[in-house]
Amino acid sequence: MLVSVGDRVFNAKVKYIEPSAFTKVSALGVEEQRVNVIANLLDTNILLGDRYRIDTKTVIAEQKNVLVIPLSALFRCEHNWCVFVVEEGKIRKTMVEIGQRNDFETEVIRGLKEREKIVLYPSEQIKDGIKVTASSPTQ
Repeated sequence: MLVSVGDRVFNAKVKYIEPSAFTKVSALGVEEQRVNVIANLLDTNILLGDRYRIDTKTVIAEQKNVLVIPLSALFRCEHNWCVFVVEEGKIRKTMVEIGQRNDFETEVIRGLKEREKIVLYPSEQIKDGIKVTASSPTQ
C-alpha cells in the first residue's frame, strides 16, 4: 500500500481492514461508501499520532500483459459472462471468463484475443449473427 503525506509517499503494510463499509456524505453532498483500514508505515520515522487520518489509493491486484475490456461490454448469458464480438461484418456472441475487475473495466482470462472488436453497450436489439455497418460503435 502506498500512503501520501503531503508531497511525500511512503510504503505501508495493511494490518486490518474493517469487515463492513459505512456511508459518508462528502462536502459536495455525494454519498460515498468508505471502509476503515489500519496500516503501519514501513519506511518513515515520522510519528503521526493516534487516529491520524490519511487518504490513500490501495492497489489490490497488479498484473502485466493483461487483456482488459470496458465493463460496459459485458452481459450475462445463462450463468456466464459474454460479449459481442464483431467478426467479418457480423456480430458473434462470445462467452468469456473474467478475472479482476473494478467499476470501469475487467480482466479477460479466456474467450477474447487482443485487438478483437467488441460492442461497448450491447442492447437487447443486438443479436448473434446480425450484420454490422462501418459506422456502428465498436471498440
